[in-house]
Amino acid sequence: MRSYSITLLAACFLFVPVVAQAGIEKSAWGETADHQKIYLYTLHNAHGLSVSISTFGGTIVRLETPDRLGKLADIVRGFDSLQGYTDPANNAFYYGAIIGRFANVIKNAQFAIDGKTYHLAANPNGNNLHGGPIGFNKRVWTAAAHDGSSPSLVLHYLSPDNESNFPGTLDVTVTYTLTADDSLRMDYQATTDKPTVVNLTNHSYFNLKGHDGGDVLNHRLQIMAQTVTLRDPNGAPDGKIESVKGTGLDFRTLTRIGAHINDSDPQIASSHGFNQNYILDGKAGTLRLAARVVEPQTGRVLEMLTTQPGVQLFTANFPVTITGKGGARYAAHGAFCLETQHYPNSPNVPAFPSTTLKPGEHFHEVTVYRFNTIK
Repeated sequence: MRSYSITLLAACFLFVPVVAQAGIEKSAWGETADHQKIYLYTLHNAHGLSVSISTFGGTIVRLETPDRLGKLADIVRGFDSLQGYTDPANNAFYYGAIIGRFANVIKNAQFAIDGKTYHLAANPNGNNLHGGPIGFNKRVWTAAAHDGSSPSLVLHYLSPDNESNFPGTLDVTVTYTLTADDSLRMDYQATTDKPTVVNLTNHSYFNLKGHDGGDVLNHRLQIMAQTVTLRDPNGAPDGKIESVKGTGLDFRTLTRIGAHINDSDPQIASSHGFNQNYILDGKAGTLRLAARVVEPQTGRVLEMLTTQPGVQLFTANFPVTITGKGGARYAAHGAFCLETQHYPNSPNVPAFPSTTLKPGEHFHEVTVYRFNTIK
């Protein structure tokens, strides 16, 4: 009887959950070709969530969250080492990086401020994409770590006047905070010494089954948006706005991502999937719920809140399969992006919310990814 009691007591202790330690860790993560040292910071909260962020591009390299049974998995695409992010063969993916100076496209790779036209690097469609070939995703950021129950990492980059042909010295700070209540908050801030344009976002690719979990076509997605900006044949909005009602772009209620991904609608078919800017409900500048994603197999739920006026839905429509973390094979439609932003091509469409930043003004936008599970 005594032996049985001891065994039972030991079994009880065996199943007591381990409480994770909140905080932040720093480790060396290699160096760039020009010998700039790169560091990886890993933030933890007390519930077991963790996020690893590189000073190269401010990149979210790893993001671990539990499923409905408490099993952790890394839910963002990426590479095991710095080399994967610096390899020119991977330039098209922008995995997990901060995007700037201007997220998304600027039509014809040019814009004008105060009567002066600025010419930018053009992609094969003739547009400037994500700030050009060497955008903020390829820059080395300085970092300051702040420990605590909601640890944070403050990244800073000073973009000089005429970098990538954008005017003005742009002083940029991006703060990542892993909160005690299971959210990853991103605060984007910037000032300038000359009139310029700015549009900042993060380009993480999510798969709530795990980064190596196959396609995301059975994920349920809701976007709080009634309308989208339409893309021209070269992929740039020209000011036209369309209701999502009655189209394959309608995610006003939870809908399988794969339900309309092969529709003949030119806005979908031309990209072989979703690559659309949604005009979010509610007042821009206020933090509000903008999207919700539910993965029924694992029970993971991602809720996205933002102050931004729009969000770009992208479903990893690349025709190639590449090797990612742990040797995982990343194929088309194996992840989704929710890139909060101002509208694409805003500098050339006066009716869109302005992306012009002037001296004395303070750019500040917030995006929050909130994680939980359903039974």
